Amino acid sequence: QVQLVESGGGSVQAGGSLTLSCAASGRATSEEIFTTWGMGWHRQAPGREREFVAGIRWSGDPYIADYVKGRFNISRDNAKNTVDLQIDSAAPEDTGVYYCAADPSLSAVVLGENDYWGEGTQVTVSS
Repeated sequence: QVQLVESGGGSVQAGGSLTLSCAASGRATSEEIFTTWGMGWHRQAPGREREFVAGIRWSGDPYIADYVKGRFNISRDNAKNTVDLQIDSAAPEDTGVYYCAADPSLSAVVLGENDYWGEGTQVTVSS
């Protein structure tokens, strides 16, 4: 019903920046998601549990996890039907697979109980 496709993953040097994007498939679906749904990002490092990173309401209000606050930001671009995660001052501990998440409820996204997940995109931060 809904597909989320991440892009922008790759390798970056510590201290560098990287932007991840997530696009919903289908114009109508994308419009519905971006106008009414909460969206966000989770990540999972090797040997670690998946953790919430950032979320954003339909209104554009962001909610960012404390451990990345000040370095990460999240935004929505309805014209491109995407939600972006901006990573600045990347650190090795940011390495992991980043997953796009979407749900009618932002609370569900924050808890990792969202209805839809992307396949994930690898981010590697080297020293």
